Amino acid sequence: MADFKEIQKNIKPYDGKTYGTLIPGPFQKFLRTCKIWQFIRFIVINLKMLAVVSKSHH
Repeated sequence: MADFKEIQKNIKPYDGKTYGTLIPGPFQKFLRTCKIWQFIRFIVINLKMLAVVSKSHH
């Protein structure tokens, strides 16, 4: 069994340089802020939920 100190030396803590947040591009920003696209997504998600619920009630 490997020594705990030996295993621990290979584990590096979060340093902020190697991990970053994903920044949305211009198209993604457009999709997130477009009211028409959000309404279409709302309708599609609700139709999917209706399909799932109707299957469970039969």
